[in-house]
Amino acid sequence: MPSRESYDIQKKEKPLVQKAKRETNQEDILAAALGMRMGPQKPSATFWQPLKLLAYSQLTSLVRRASLKETDRTPKSEKAHNFKVHTFRGPHWCEHCARFMWGLMAQGVKCADCGVNVHKECSALVPNDCKPDLRHVRKVYSCDLTTLVKAYNTARPMVVDMCIREIESRGLKSEGLYRISGFSDSVEEVKMGFDKDGEKTDISVNAYEDINIITSALKLYLRDLPVPIISYDAYPRFIEAAKLTDPEKKLEAFREALALLPPSHRETLKYLMAHLKRVTQNEEFNLMSAENLGIVFGPTLMRAPNQDAIAALNDIRYQRQVVEALIKNDEMLF
Repeated sequence: MPSRESYDIQKKEKPLVQKAKRETNQEDILAAALGMRMGPQKPSATFWQPLKLLAYSQLTSLVRRASLKETDRTPKSEKAHNFKVHTFRGPHWCEHCARFMWGLMAQGVKCADCGVNVHKECSALVPNDCKPDLRHVRKVYSCDLTTLVKAYNTARPMVVDMCIREIESRGLKSEGLYRISGFSDSVEEVKMGFDKDGEKTDISVNAYEDINIITSALKLYLRDLPVPIISYDAYPRFIEAAKLTDPEKKLEAFREALALLPPSHRETLKYLMAHLKRVTQNEEFNLMSAENLGIVFGPTLMRAPNQDAIAALNDIRYQRQVVEALIKNDEMLF
């Protein structure tokens, strides 16, 4: 009959044996996931520790995404992921199908805006629920408008808001507003400031006395957008609306065209048109009518998608008419 002492020893050893078995099972599963063939002589614990930590972090990410409520996963403004082929260091799992991503190079794709990692074949199945992370948004100018507003959680790009506030505070009566260009080096300096410091950029009168520098920086931002404010998809409908002669039909056609814009584009356009309307209300001083502003902003806010040079040239007068109509009828259209 075993003594009391030996029974106590067995009782203490039992949990340790069970723990060792669990760790062995975990190591076998991890080895299978990595495609490793294990011989009779298994690696030491120091070999497994970093792999276990990495696997845990990957699985935690998968669980976090799977546990999101459906309402949380449906963004107010749909945005497609910006996937790029990526080479991952160490083992990675697809955040869509949860399977291992095999290979040593270019194992999958990674969203440049939110950082989600998936197989190349899974990328087409991922819903348009990209939620950009500021860590991945490296600049303000030339950044997709929807990406920027979602990353900063704002209704409109901060460049648009900040520049318009500054212009309205001290420049509405400036002659040739938006027509006269600012000193190019100073405009570039403003651009670099926004790219580097974002909403902390100083564009006050103390930094830039000439208001034309601020108007030029705003126009440059709008020109540099990879997808114009009036998106390529909606472009033909706006041109068609401008060609109509019946006032009621024209307004209805513009309403239908506006409905095709992404929410962040429509909100930005609405804010900009209200501002330009206030510019025209000071035409006595700045000499800028809706027609003049249409000439300036037509090619800035809309670009012809995949058109030859002749067709694009013919559209210029209609681009002007689009902006002019939006300014004059902003209260009825937005």
